[in-house]
Amino acid sequence: MKKQEVKELSIEELKEKLAEYTKQHADLKMAHFVTPLENPLQIRKVRRTAARLATELTKRENQ
Repeated sequence: MKKQEVKELSIEELKEKLAEYTKQHADLKMAHFVTPLENPLQIRKVRRTAARLATELTKRENQ
């Protein structure tokens, strides 16, 4: 997800997406630990997207 896409989401959508990406990150890490992934860079992409979502959520809650 791009930064602009994240800004367009509501707070509820941010929380849902954050939970989804956090779970996906954990699943990818576990899968990579057991058997190396074909594209391990997708772990980084999912982790960074989750961080973008968390940052935007924190920003909105502090306003």
